[in-house]
Amino acid sequence: MHAPNRLDGATQAAALVAPPRRGTREAYRRVYRRIAVTDALAVVLALGLAYWIMFGEVVPGADFALRLLGTAVAIVCVFAAFHLYEAFRYTSAEEFRRIILAVTLGVAGLMIVSFWSRTEYSRGWVALSLAFAVVFTLISRRIWHAWIARKRVAGDLAFRTLIVGTNEEAVHLAERLAGRTFGFDPVGMVATHDGAGDPDLPIVGAVGDLRELIKQTSAECVFVASSAVTVTELKPVAKAVRLEDVEVRITATLPEVLSSRLSVQPVAGVTALSLRPARLSGTQVVLKFAFDLVVSALAIVVLSPLLIAVAFAVKATSSGPVLYRQRRVGLRGRPFTMLKFRTMRRGADAEVAELRVERGVSDVMFKLPDDPRVTAVGRWLRKFSIDELPQLFNVVRGDMSLVGPRPPLPEEVTRYEDWHFDRLEAPPGITGLWQISGRSELSFDDCVRLDVFYIENWSLAYDLYILAKTVPVLLRHRGAY
Repeated sequence: MHAPNRLDGATQAAALVAPPRRGTREAYRRVYRRIAVTDALAVVLALGLAYWIMFGEVVPGADFALRLLGTAVAIVCVFAAFHLYEAFRYTSAEEFRRIILAVTLGVAGLMIVSFWSRTEYSRGWVALSLAFAVVFTLISRRIWHAWIARKRVAGDLAFRTLIVGTNEEAVHLAERLAGRTFGFDPVGMVATHDGAGDPDLPIVGAVGDLRELIKQTSAECVFVASSAVTVTELKPVAKAVRLEDVEVRITATLPEVLSSRLSVQPVAGVTALSLRPARLSGTQVVLKFAFDLVVSALAIVVLSPLLIAVAFAVKATSSGPVLYRQRRVGLRGRPFTMLKFRTMRRGADAEVAELRVERGVSDVMFKLPDDPRVTAVGRWLRKFSIDELPQLFNVVRGDMSLVGPRPPLPEEVTRYEDWHFDRLEAPPGITGLWQISGRSELSFDDCVRLDVFYIENWSLAYDLYILAKTVPVLLRHRGAY
């Protein structure tokens, strides 16, 4: 291991010469002011479209138009109260949860105002308005996030960042942030008592001089590797937050969890993170089951013409049954029969062992991007994941959930390591984190890690977030084979 990349003397002074602060926080404020406008337009469009569907009027009266605009402004104010115009500090899942709550609260406020003003609104119009407002707002936000991601990589919306610490965690943090995809642009590292590490970034000084280092490097953010600092060394960080007006992030030595499970709690003179248990309560379990049952039943009714057409196509183009029944392992190891439209030729299961040897596949899951057993119709069904639709009947029967871990094959379970069994603690799902994060492109261990993360962060809002993310993933066909 070579010596840390520490700068001293004239070399350090030269390295500390930096351009003036780019004002990334102010740049985000300008972006979110524009996002507020599109949020208001999304709400206006939602209310107007719902009005047209319910009453057949394209242009409502002037009085109603004023109320519509007032509602849009009110919901934007609710968004601001939920800090949705500081969303660069949140994960996508947390932003999704806050949007659902904010829109629901805004529409509920509309109903309260209508009650006290003795103005009657159709319940159907209110329900449609709520649904459209959520959908249009999420679509608008997704478009903005794609634009922000490009700006981050270009450096326009990436905070110039000093990393406090030079140990292994700090070095790993610097490597992960280097691409600027997370909105941070590491420019240097700050030494602490724990100097064990091999950083590629220059070490620009010691933590005791943090305020001066921030000024000299024009840093806009300080990212602290918590394992590299003592409580005493955190005092300069707290002072920098107070006096230098910089963004501060501090890592936590916790498994990856959703921010909705965390709360800050002062205990005995220190700041503690309170981690809420992720297990669903009895009421939540009932709500999740009811949600799965109602949505699946409605989906079967709405999609019945498509289901019938696909069944005819499968039967007409290849010999064998329309449905493929496969034994899978469900909640707590309970076996069940999972349904899919058949996408392979008859007897395809008997060819797995031979194909494993031929293609050199040793992973627990057996997936081939160019599987020769797949029929022409089957390839098209897999491309759009239409072959998975019969699993809606599994959800109605109680074998599966709409969202959950991937249901494994019995032979896969026999090859599990101890930690793999954790994924059997929740009902398997038609979709899940594995579905929206790469699907068949993921290794088996990555798939299990995502499943375990889902189980440890289980909530109804997270289920809705995954369902919403599934639609664009299916349209892009990512990992679908």
